[in-house]
Amino acid sequence: MRIFDPHIHMTSRTTDDYRAMYAAGVRAVVEPSFWLGQPRTSPESFLDYFDALLGFEPFRAAQYGIAHHCTIALNPKEANDPRCLPVLEELPRYLLKDGVVAVGEIGYDSMTPAEDTALAAQLQLAADHALPALVHTPHRDKLAGLRRTLDVVAESELPVERVLLDHLNETTVKEAKAAGCWLGFSVYPDTKMDEHRMVAVLKEYGLDQVLVNSAADWGNSDPLKTRRVGDAMLAAGFGEDDVDQVLWRNPVAFYGLSGRLVLEPATPAALHEGNSLLRGGE
Repeated sequence: MRIFDPHIHMTSRTTDDYRAMYAAGVRAVVEPSFWLGQPRTSPESFLDYFDALLGFEPFRAAQYGIAHHCTIALNPKEANDPRCLPVLEELPRYLLKDGVVAVGEIGYDSMTPAEDTALAAQLQLAADHALPALVHTPHRDKLAGLRRTLDVVAESELPVERVLLDHLNETTVKEAKAAGCWLGFSVYPDTKMDEHRMVAVLKEYGLDQVLVNSAADWGNSDPLKTRRVGDAMLAAGFGEDDVDQVLWRNPVAFYGLSGRLVLEPATPAALHEGNSLLRGGE
């Protein structure tokens, strides 16, 4: 089973996670830029974070045989903090970089006017840079948030077929599918979806344009949830080709819209005396 986790926050994970993911079949990941839990207080802290997503994390992933890409954006929660808004002016230079395969995560947290503005601006950046967009649908008032998201997408210059609506569930999937967007589902231990609910959704709505992710981060999460979905699909009667479509070919197709997807991990740099991290030098 080959797996592409299209939404996982490896900055918050350990090297043991990389080992376990590789053993489970994970060969590629996309890490969206997101809120770190501790509020950022200046645009410069975003820039250091973006640099880590483009430099250190791909280096770390390559040591475990995993190709790492990222998405870059001002996340919805911090779009409400005026101290963070100047980072929008810095995004264009990051969106030109090879490792960036989408604008994201963008979308809604609390559905505020500030989030409206940030979402519209970043959808425009995606259109300007010929990139797809990864859109975070809110965890509260999900259906209202989805509808508000679709309204802003419809007003933008970015075609719906270049939009991935993430964190969907049974209440939002029907309208998201009808809109023509890509459909993202986060599978989590306690919240969002679980693997059995995910299988039920696949049975009802089909496999086309569906992406399944672990969204593993600092919280109670599981970077092997993609594999658990694959196993649950097989147990429910889906074939190996069905699993490959959902866990590999669909994310490859979506992020391939960027023209920047490289599925072979970078060659790991030489290490000093077996150390897993480089120190000093360039």
